[in-house]
Amino acid sequence: MNPITFVQDALIAQFGEAGPLLALGFLGLVLVAVAVGLLLNQPEDPLKKLQRSLNESQSGTPQKERLRQANRNEQLQKFANFLEPQDAEELSAMELKLRQAGYQSKDAVRLFHFAQFALGLVGLGLGLVFVYVLNPDVEYSTQDIALRVIGPGGACYFLPRYWITRRIEERKQAITRAFPDALDMMLVCVEAGQSLDQAIVRVARELQASYPELAEEFEVVAHEMKAGKDKDKVMRDMGTRCGVQDVSSFVTVMIQSATFGTSIAEALRVYAGEMRDKRVMRAEEAANKLPTKMTLATMGLTVPPLLIILVGPSAQGISNLGK
Repeated sequence: MNPITFVQDALIAQFGEAGPLLALGFLGLVLVAVAVGLLLNQPEDPLKKLQRSLNESQSGTPQKERLRQANRNEQLQKFANFLEPQDAEELSAMELKLRQAGYQSKDAVRLFHFAQFALGLVGLGLGLVFVYVLNPDVEYSTQDIALRVIGPGGACYFLPRYWITRRIEERKQAITRAFPDALDMMLVCVEAGQSLDQAIVRVARELQASYPELAEEFEVVAHEMKAGKDKDKVMRDMGTRCGVQDVSSFVTVMIQSATFGTSIAEALRVYAGEMRDKRVMRAEEAANKLPTKMTLATMGLTVPPLLIILVGPSAQGISNLGK
């Protein structure tokens, strides 16, 4: 018997008439995955690297900019047109969202879009497996097949976006909880005679164990200040990255204090006191919301059993009289 005919008959017997087509599709996905892996592991051509350097020199790209982009993944650069938005505003917005979620890598946008693409393919594959492998004897309509195949693919495709949204909210809450303690520690450092730059470095080191999210932001601020970036710009960037109103207000206070020449220690003392009061108010607000939240659960769990206990015997007695 011809081996090709034998394999085709086996696939048709196992998966139905669409068996050979599914096998070809699966083989195509495997070949695409192998090709992508080989391309990512392929070293860059020295001639192309030299040509890119010459193009950057001729286009007038600053040396500082080239050094800052040097930590990008050169293998992912080949697929930049497919793994990142072409619109500059959309790219900047996605970079900001990923930074607010805690992903500081230069390749974060590309990895995010690659995760969306890969998980979408995985979801489609799971849908096909569910329809043609786990339930080969069930006859689905075209609409049912589309729902069972495209549904998991769409859910897996939007899973990274949902994850990023959750990460942003969790990180904002963590920074909000840590900020009053960071201000108190910064106030102590400034009153002890340290400058604002030294206080930020010390606070970043001390908060690493208890509040790593805020410590990471202070470390970024410290490194940018050491690199010579304008202090006002560094502080504003921190407020934008955190996305927390308390941090944005703190940045405004520090900039105004430096602009008008007032004491930074006094500004920190006043703002730290406000943050402590605000933390107490948040705790009181959460405590006041608790009875209202418990009321619905209490009614849902106690009223039905109470009605059964009170009305049950009467209902049973009425049914016995009817007999």
